[in-house]
Amino acid sequence: MMIGADGPLVDRCSRAGCTNPATAKVNWRNPRIHGVDRVKVWLACDDHSEFLHDYLYSRSFPVLTTSLDQVVESVPS
Repeated sequence: MMIGADGPLVDRCSRAGCTNPATAKVNWRNPRIHGVDRVKVWLACDDHSEFLHDYLYSRSFPVLTTSLDQVVESVPS
């Protein structure tokens, strides 16, 4: 957590309109344009973790949900 001008900065959920603190990372890639070593990350709260994972999975994107502190080097197919 970082401290900003208005107080502590908290990682927020990536779901549109959500302002909840993030509790997980949804690691993914678009295999049509990225190799396995390219990892994109969306942050997710408890309410939206499954939604964001399923959204990407339904589009045939490789996806892996992890804790916030876990580093993912690649998202294999």
